[in-house]
Amino acid sequence: MPLRQTYRASRSLVLTASSTLRSNRLPNSTNAFYSTAKTANANPMYANVDPAYMLEDGTPDYLRMILTSRVYDVCKETPLTDAVSLSVKAGANIQLKREDLQPVFSFKLRGAYNMIAHLPPKLRKKGVIACSAGNHAQGVAYSAKYLNIPATIVMPVVTPAIKYKNVARLGSNVVLYGNDFDSAKKECARLSAEESLHNIPPFDDPYVIAGQGTIGMEILRQTDVSKLKAVFCAVGGGGLIAGIGAYIKRIAPHVKVIGVETFDADAMRQSLKERERVTLNDVGLFADGTAVRIVGEETFRLSQEYVDDIVRVSTDEICTAIKDVFEDTRSIVEPSGALSVAGVKRYVADRPNEDHTTASYTAVLSGANINFDRLRFVSERSRLEEGGEVFMNFTIPEKPGSFNQLYKFIQPRDVTEFSYRYCPSQGSAGIAKIYCSFNVKDRKKEIPSIISSLENNQMSGEDISDNELAKSHARYLIGGRADIADERIFCFELPERPGALGKFLQGIESKWNITLFHYRNHGSDIGKVLAGLSVPSQDSEKFDEFLSQLQYPFVEETSNPVYQQFMKS
Repeated sequence: MPLRQTYRASRSLVLTASSTLRSNRLPNSTNAFYSTAKTANANPMYANVDPAYMLEDGTPDYLRMILTSRVYDVCKETPLTDAVSLSVKAGANIQLKREDLQPVFSFKLRGAYNMIAHLPPKLRKKGVIACSAGNHAQGVAYSAKYLNIPATIVMPVVTPAIKYKNVARLGSNVVLYGNDFDSAKKECARLSAEESLHNIPPFDDPYVIAGQGTIGMEILRQTDVSKLKAVFCAVGGGGLIAGIGAYIKRIAPHVKVIGVETFDADAMRQSLKERERVTLNDVGLFADGTAVRIVGEETFRLSQEYVDDIVRVSTDEICTAIKDVFEDTRSIVEPSGALSVAGVKRYVADRPNEDHTTASYTAVLSGANINFDRLRFVSERSRLEEGGEVFMNFTIPEKPGSFNQLYKFIQPRDVTEFSYRYCPSQGSAGIAKIYCSFNVKDRKKEIPSIISSLENNQMSGEDISDNELAKSHARYLIGGRADIADERIFCFELPERPGALGKFLQGIESKWNITLFHYRNHGSDIGKVLAGLSVPSQDSEKFDEFLSQLQYPFVEETSNPVYQQFMKS
């Protein structure tokens, strides 16, 4: 039977089921994170819920709502795949729930469509409105187009063009208003009241929560429940984890439901700890899909009851998780989409004495709407977090041959960046300061060995890999102006292959004093080196002959205005 027919049959069966289902509600989870929820009072948001879906205590029966959800009109049952490489690295059996494969590349379509599809004809005719700068906007726009309902999406003026153009492409009216989300949200509320448009919230609504809960239903059907130990979900407003938790804790209460947040956007963790919703003053925006200052009222109530734990992760851990997902799936997920994977890794790493190989963990990949210009940052930070790349500050003698000698101590490791600028005050003291980054396999063993070799040769080195200033800013600012007589600047091209940089240094430093040097590996087949050399005028002819024998393509940049303005005093 086709998938849609199967769920329509299920919906009909559940709606006509015996009322005993309503009273067969599990007690509060004994594994709840901080506390369990009290019986809820009547909530205005329940007014739109069909009475057939209400329990005797006045709260929605989410099991029934999930089983009868309308999501499969537009959504597909996404695969649950084994993360083979990640499982080996983490020492645990990890599976990925591929919500990044939905039509709008995010799970948000489930909740948005389920709510809109349950609206009465009178409300549908007037149209719907939503405020979002991301995945929820695309979910509402896609749903409205499928149901032939007019939709208005309010987005901040600063929303990237790729996002609002995609929403417009889906047929929705896009209103750009305000410089931030709060301003756009107020405008959305005004338009909703003025034009009688029904507001579709991103997470705090029973139908939205039930739509997201269908992910939990699929997970339990796709895996061996007896071996499933925990499901990890990204947490923003709480709709995803509330829906998944509401289903899993009814069907398989032994399975832990674990949320993942960033250290700078942990509204749910703080709220659960305080037993009331906490409003954050500011939130980090790297994982923008979960950058929420306050969680939903209903999602918080459900999370109190069903969430077992909250794990927090750093930006660098998220970047590494994006890379992990890519290596297993060849797909690139957004930062919020990789939160769950970062959370699994952190959870396993924090419990080294447990056997993680006998059970399985599921991470929900919640979305893949990432801005392309973020990929360079993700690539750089993932290498650092894994310990595969290190940043070091070196001090070496200011004399010919020192550069090449330093490079030999680093070999055979691949150098990813090399920066130096002659400083008169340091040069007169006979020292040179070098910034360098290179790849290692075992940071804890290799770095002490390199430093020891340096110290035996009147050099020194310091590992600055964990220095945030070095990672975010200083690496791009190494150098400056210098007034050096007879300095000439060249940009050389050399093949990116083992030993090429060392051969270049050996050839050039043996005859001429290096005054500036910058090399960075960009993953290309050709590496570019910017080098400054002190060439006395009487040696110009000899130097030109040397360049012709060097066999590397080059361009002289001594007259380049950028050099004249920013590197020369």
